[in-house]
Amino acid sequence: MDVRHYLSVWIEKQEWQRAARDYGLAMVLYQVLLENLDIQHSRFVQEESFLQQHNIRRHKQTFQRYQDEPCALASTILWFLEKEKEILDSADLDEQVQLLHVEQEAMETTCHQELERKMAGLRNDVQCLEHAIVCLEEQQDEFDFKYQTHKMEAVADEAQKNEWMKMFQLLINRLNECRKSTLGDLTKLLDRAEHLINLLVGKELVDWQRRQQKSCIGAPDNVCLDQLEKWFTCVAVCLFQVQEFFNKLEELVGKMSYENDPVKAQKPALQKRADALLKDLLKSSFVVETQPSMPQGKGPLVLRTNVQFSVKTRLLVKFPELNHSMKVNVSMSREAPQIKGYRRFNVLGTASKDLNMAESHSGGMVADFRHLSLREQKSGGSGKGISDISLSVTEELHIICFNTVFELKGFSVELQASSLPVVIISNSSQQQSAWASILWFNMLSLGPKDVMFFANVPAAPWPQFGEMLSWQFLSATKRGLDDDQRNMIAHKLFGKQQNYDICKVTWSKFTKENGQDTFWLWFDGILVMVKSYLENLWREGLIMGFVSKGKEKFLLRKKKRGTFLLRFSESVVGGITFSWVEIDSNGEPDIKTVQPFTKVDLCQIPFHEIIRNFQILEAENIPENPLLFLYPDTPKDEAFGKWYTEKSGVDNPYMKYIKTKLVFVSKENTLEARSPMSCDMTQGEGLEPMNGPCGEAAEQEDESHRLQSQLDPFQDPMLSSSLGPYDEDFLLYFENPSITNSDFIQPDSGTNDFGLSGFNLLSA
Repeated sequence: MDVRHYLSVWIEKQEWQRAARDYGLAMVLYQVLLENLDIQHSRFVQEESFLQQHNIRRHKQTFQRYQDEPCALASTILWFLEKEKEILDSADLDEQVQLLHVEQEAMETTCHQELERKMAGLRNDVQCLEHAIVCLEEQQDEFDFKYQTHKMEAVADEAQKNEWMKMFQLLINRLNECRKSTLGDLTKLLDRAEHLINLLVGKELVDWQRRQQKSCIGAPDNVCLDQLEKWFTCVAVCLFQVQEFFNKLEELVGKMSYENDPVKAQKPALQKRADALLKDLLKSSFVVETQPSMPQGKGPLVLRTNVQFSVKTRLLVKFPELNHSMKVNVSMSREAPQIKGYRRFNVLGTASKDLNMAESHSGGMVADFRHLSLREQKSGGSGKGISDISLSVTEELHIICFNTVFELKGFSVELQASSLPVVIISNSSQQQSAWASILWFNMLSLGPKDVMFFANVPAAPWPQFGEMLSWQFLSATKRGLDDDQRNMIAHKLFGKQQNYDICKVTWSKFTKENGQDTFWLWFDGILVMVKSYLENLWREGLIMGFVSKGKEKFLLRKKKRGTFLLRFSESVVGGITFSWVEIDSNGEPDIKTVQPFTKVDLCQIPFHEIIRNFQILEAENIPENPLLFLYPDTPKDEAFGKWYTEKSGVDNPYMKYIKTKLVFVSKENTLEARSPMSCDMTQGEGLEPMNGPCGEAAEQEDESHRLQSQLDPFQDPMLSSSLGPYDEDFLLYFENPSITNSDFIQPDSGTNDFGLSGFNLLSA
């Protein structure tokens, strides 16, 4: 059982059925089995596993009994494998069906395990071929020794000469068969190597490149190259060993050849094929591990002229003897498209570095460029025959190229790698639009060198687009968008639809429509606000966020008084507001909403403190906090309590002063008419399709007009250009000296039920 377990991959790949009747193959497998046991014993020595050392040594002694009967050993192993297969085939169908219901990660693991088995098979083929060539050389030496001995003895007897000739013919025939068998094994080995290279280059590397594209725009995909490096190196090592086998065959043929020698006939074609496979593998093994990025950029692949950026390349074929012997040069792609106004750049900084193993955490062969920058070339005129296509600066795509030369054991090949397309800006104000281009390209493009992508830009299917939006939050805050939040965004973009999966978002709708008020501007404003001021609350799931005003009222109207939820404003870029349930004089739910808070507010008071201390000045001027339960029914202090900050007055050196607290206060008009909720309640959950990203304004237009008549005007006398008569809010100070207006927020024209009277200092 120990041998079956530790050598399982090797055992399952051998042709035991053939070995059971072929003495030569059985002997080869027998000797390789003993070698594998020695290797396994050495591993246990390194691991200091004394019991396993003893067991493996004992098992080897047991197998040595088959030294004269290797075919019997092969038959025994074959019998056990066939019995195992019978047991597996007799398993219940239910268990087999359950094994099919695996998650994607499990499927990938299975694929990788299969690839590992194939790699082990390739290594085993090389090992067997190495042994076969040793046997071939021994046979040739035997023939040469006997032939030279015969020539020296000069036998005169004709009958004895004929016996000698028959023996030589037999040896030649055996040698010829051995050469044919070796060439056949070489062909099978190259077939296996080609299959593995197709898997590595055509599937595994392509999958990694796609994962890297998605990770650049926030996807949580694994882009570690260590496993790929292990596989690439394994195949490369095996192919270099094949090169040595060809050299050995050339040496043997040089010593002895004969008519119709199969080595002379087949070796050139096989060697040419092996060279081509090795070249293809090496050319694909040079990649950009870390895409170009600026230290303070919005994301990778957006570069600014005269600002330093970094980029890292890696050679997936790891040969320690190449450490510091390969030089990588960086430059801009010379294949620039002939587009009107298309800019060209020069790379400045240290544009040449050695591939080395010191700059990689895993010891890989990398060249890490950390201080590069770009400078635009002076325009040389528009030229003739240039395309009439015109792209904006943030739609221009450029590629950075890397070149090196691989030289090892007489084998030389030029290697080239290229970055994903980058957008090059000259001003920080262009960064938001540039990042939109990077998002769109890497979400949709499967051609990593398609610099003309924006000349005919495709639309994005909603499932891909919604997933990309979720990645933005996931990468910034460690929490993505749930299905309800995505559906609200889909409703905002397409109106009410039965199935959003068939909908598509155009590039112009994403970032070009409505002048400055684009969907991306609105969405990115929310993302920046959450990242800067609300990350903890968002990560804990306390912010519902993407919910329309109609859906908000639908959710709250059946809740008890004081239930509130937090949502992002649809009319104010980078704004967040909260709505809560009040009960009117008729016992009906009345939904109140406060004017959105923006970074102007949040940079002065943390949002959880605003919620904690928010107050309403009612008719009797008694401050009251209407926020009691976070939707659906979590007590406010339980939801937000762990972020509350209360500085003790003991730490204050000015103890004689009364403690103050900066809070938001809203004032309700004592003559407030019946709440417009009665109108919204009849609408239920649905909303009409929104026109553009600021569609909330359309929804609230009539309501806002009514609310303006319900809200008292407010003007902070400290901020007016000239001090006029005291208004009603200022007179409030004399009626309640504990309240002092220190700042204010202008009410929004598309506001809600409450304006913010301002920041107020309340005495402790």
